[in-house]
Amino acid sequence: MQNKQLLVEYFSKLSEEGRLEYKENALLSEYASFKIGGPAAFVVFPYDAQSLVDAYNYADSLGVRVLVFGNASNVLFCDDGIDGVIIFTGKLKELFVNDNGIICAGAGIHLIALSQFAYKNGFKGHEFLFGIPGNCGGAVFMNAGAYEHCISEVLYAVTYFDVKQNKIIRALKSELEFGYRESSFRKNSWIVLSVEIKLEKAENPEAVKALMDDHLRTRNAKQPLEYPSAGSVFKRYPGYYTSKLIDEAGLKGTSVGGAQVSEKHAGFIVNRGGATALDVMMLIKLVQDRIYAVNGIHIECEVIYVV
Repeated sequence: MQNKQLLVEYFSKLSEEGRLEYKENALLSEYASFKIGGPAAFVVFPYDAQSLVDAYNYADSLGVRVLVFGNASNVLFCDDGIDGVIIFTGKLKELFVNDNGIICAGAGIHLIALSQFAYKNGFKGHEFLFGIPGNCGGAVFMNAGAYEHCISEVLYAVTYFDVKQNKIIRALKSELEFGYRESSFRKNSWIVLSVEIKLEKAENPEAVKALMDDHLRTRNAKQPLEYPSAGSVFKRYPGYYTSKLIDEAGLKGTSVGGAQVSEKHAGFIVNRGGATALDVMMLIKLVQDRIYAVNGIHIECEVIYVV
């Protein structure tokens, strides 16, 4: 990588100032829920929004490739690694209720922690988020959800970094576009820095806790959490449950290398040990081809493959 020493000097300076931490030549498999991925030249964990912006802009000014991720729970990193700077937002941990009763959360706040915080502060309407293995930033980026709900339903506003304008912007939900596993953030060079969640006060906190616990029990019972994965691999095709299509096509347990269609939940591809990104991509293609042959429809992959 060109300008590597300049990056080392810059990141070391910000680290000494207490603004971020970083590593060189770090395996991305250590940071992704799939436990797959080759080395990145740098991985960087900013402690605040301005440090993220500064790190991004400096690397970009040197012509270095810069990518930003949250919990990397919906990501498949390539086997060869990334010759660039990978910024993770997991240290953006601000979390409080403002004077208007709106929950303000940094992009790095895990959805489980967000839901727990909302419950402890007497809110309802967040229960569907409890158990989703992602951070607030990534959840808004892909409009994550469960149980027929998505995070955009409870979203009030988002503060983000517009890379092209080099500006931090706060936008109300009404100024943004959301769809099924889609958002304005996927369509633009925007990096989520923090989110604002608007919820109703709970009349019956015990019912809220019971629903949270029920969602978590259901996930533990039905999903293959004992193996690394990136969650549900395919988007739901209109009118169909994709996992049911995969199951009916007899694909449960089908493997390519260390990657396997889960025997517990057909919507998951799991890393049974030593799986490579190539294994996963070949298995995704195999599943898509079989579903097309059997049902005449193309199921779309929702996991982001990064090369």
